Amino acid sequence: MARILLIDDDEAVLEGTEMLLDAKGYDVVAVPNGKAGVEALKAGAFDLAVVDLFMPGMDGLETTRALRQQDPLLLVIAVSGFMLGGDRLLQMPNFDAMAAEAGAISTLYKPFRPDALLQAIEEALHGPAPLALAR
Repeated sequence: MARILLIDDDEAVLEGTEMLLDAKGYDVVAVPNGKAGVEALKAGAFDLAVVDLFMPGMDGLETTRALRQQDPLLLVIAVSGFMLGGDRLLQMPNFDAMAAEAGAISTLYKPFRPDALLQAIEEALHGPAPLALAR
């Protein structure tokens, strides 16, 4: 089964996602920040990384660039938990374009459904399901 690197500063998201992927048979390494993710990739190969875009210190875009520089074939799925608040209406940045520019192949928005993450991972690793099976 594929080896997946999870990078997220939200402990609950990190633990929940790790449990989900472990239960599906993936070999998972979970780390709490970008620097630890870069170090994990130096220590061993991964098929795919799931990277939070908004983390203190080394953010997800910088992390994605560093991971892809180390391993240009590494597949990266970016996840974003960007929140809008207050009375002012803010224009939402184009996270899909930002993540793609950094080297991610897709973006999920928190809170994402477990099946959405599993589908994104399967499509990244094996391509989209045939239309007859994609229901």
